[in-house]
Amino acid sequence: MTATFLLLGVLFTFKGTVGLAPEFMGTISNVSISQGRDASFACSVKNLGGFKVAWIKSDTKAILAIHDHVITNNERLQITHNDKDTWTLTLRSVQTDDRGPYMCQVNSTPVRKQIAHLEVVIPPKIIDSDSSGDQSVPEGGSVKLACRATGFPSPEVIWKRGDGQMITVKANGKKRKSMEVFGEILELPTVTRSEMGAYMCIAKNGVPPAVSKNIQLNVNFQPQISSEQQLVGAPSTTQIKLTCIAEASPKPINYWTFGTGEMIVPNEKFMMEEEAESVYRFRITLTIRNLVSVDFGSFRCISKNSLGQAEEYIEVYEIRTVPTYSNLPPAPDSQIVTDYEEEDKDYQYNKEPTVKYYPAIPTPSDNKIHKEPERRQNPFFGGAGARQLIFQPFLLANIFTVLHHSCL
Repeated sequence: MTATFLLLGVLFTFKGTVGLAPEFMGTISNVSISQGRDASFACSVKNLGGFKVAWIKSDTKAILAIHDHVITNNERLQITHNDKDTWTLTLRSVQTDDRGPYMCQVNSTPVRKQIAHLEVVIPPKIIDSDSSGDQSVPEGGSVKLACRATGFPSPEVIWKRGDGQMITVKANGKKRKSMEVFGEILELPTVTRSEMGAYMCIAKNGVPPAVSKNIQLNVNFQPQISSEQQLVGAPSTTQIKLTCIAEASPKPINYWTFGTGEMIVPNEKFMMEEEAESVYRFRITLTIRNLVSVDFGSFRCISKNSLGQAEEYIEVYEIRTVPTYSNLPPAPDSQIVTDYEEEDKDYQYNKEPTVKYYPAIPTPSDNKIHKEPERRQNPFFGGAGARQLIFQPFLLANIFTVLHHSCL
């Protein structure tokens, strides 16, 4: 420090005027800036008189500028005198070596100085060569995923699942689930098919932008297949849909067979669909149109990958329908119904019965019923014995009254 002040004394040829001592107007602000951008420090001094302002890199004791002249051999450095009281030091395209303390000094007695710090920050960056790529592991195995990142300050690495599900980790010998896991290494013990998918590592250090990397985890297992119904019935000429659920990884080949094992090919008769419900679960359907007798039998849905094969049987049978009649058979000849009319409360018996015709009640042809013997033609019975007499409610009482008076 003593050598620096001696050098400043040699360079400063002007002495300060007698009177008020130099005084700083405010303080110099610290600067934090991303690598490659420009940084500036402003130093304001009043009552400078004949004294000079110098800029020094405090940690290296290097003199950068005196008054409005650059001393160091650095093309990226610039000094400007904005007005009579302010001197600005600018470093263009700052690098990590530019970090450190910068001092604004006045060669007064005693020497006056202010110090500010330059922090050169670097956004996070993931090092692909030191990080994991896509991984495949058998179900029940374990795996480690790595995500290495650089930056300044040192970035923090956070793991999340791409589908928003929780991550299963092992801590103190016990499994636990968490939405986020911190650290460059993610350990997954005894993985299951439900843990298959994208894992995203995010690196951030407060310097934008944060960066991320996706790592796909594949959990391999042989196919498994099932169906909610193993026996399905339908009438002829209708349409039916068969459904199976297959789970497998790597992605399987799914298809249908009929009878002795002949593979079904999509056409106007058969329509096949496959829907991926997740990275390892698939819904496969077979639609059979216009069912005929040869379509009833045993169908198989089959799922196959490099680790094995699984199949499920579905038996389709015919539902026979019973014919129905919308109309009754035609009725036989009309039946005669007599209606004795009452004119007043004193019964009148000198009137002939009024004859009305009603449709006969239909009788099934295959039921045998007892036919009553034929009756003689009289005022109260119809002819041809096959006709049936139906009395009004009050008629029977009138007949008994007539017979009583006849006997007197």
